Amino acid sequence: MNVLVIGRGRTGSALSKALAESGAHRVVVVESDESRAKEGAPEGVRVVWADGCDPAVLEEAGARNSDLVVAATGDDEDNLVIAQLAKMHFGVQRVIARVNNPLNNWLYTKEWGVDVAVSPTDIITRIIEEEMSLGDLVTLLKLQHGEVALVEIKLGVDSQASGKTVADLTLPKGSVIVAIMREGEVIVPGGPTRLQANDELLAITSVEKENELMRALQ
Repeated sequence: MNVLVIGRGRTGSALSKALAESGAHRVVVVESDESRAKEGAPEGVRVVWADGCDPAVLEEAGARNSDLVVAATGDDEDNLVIAQLAKMHFGVQRVIARVNNPLNNWLYTKEWGVDVAVSPTDIITRIIEEEMSLGDLVTLLKLQHGEVALVEIKLGVDSQASGKTVADLTLPKGSVIVAIMREGEVIVPGGPTRLQANDELLAITSVEKENELMRALQ
């Protein structure tokens, strides 16, 4: 995959390095700051010292042939300009943009060319809220545009689910337990599988049913 990253701060640098090291991507980074642009680049990463808001620069960097553009500068206005140019002018299929100020979240829309908006502040906030509100339920991965989640739940010693079989559980509609981790062993559960205290369960559920799932297993 051809990936174009605009911004070579900590986020852009780490992302481009990880993508290049995977061996599956061709990575170009555009950076307007001379000192950052001239720092040694990891193998497989080409760095262009120029203004990523300039359409001619994006053209030269390969935006027209990019499968993914990541606007990762420290300026929201720049990221939105880059996203709109990538999507509307160069027809890039997938555009990801970093949100630096959470107050600007509302601007990061399809109309501005943004397919995915990434806000470090929002991510940390969601993690804190999930940890505080869901107790022993931790969201590991979100799928289907954030509507479905893979979650991990640890059964406490007082859990109402402890001692019950999977078939006996009353789980929310659309929720399913896909694995049980017990004393270093991974168990693929069936209806007759009996749960025990301290089991760690992996489950698939809709995001809106996470709290309901937690209540069914507490």
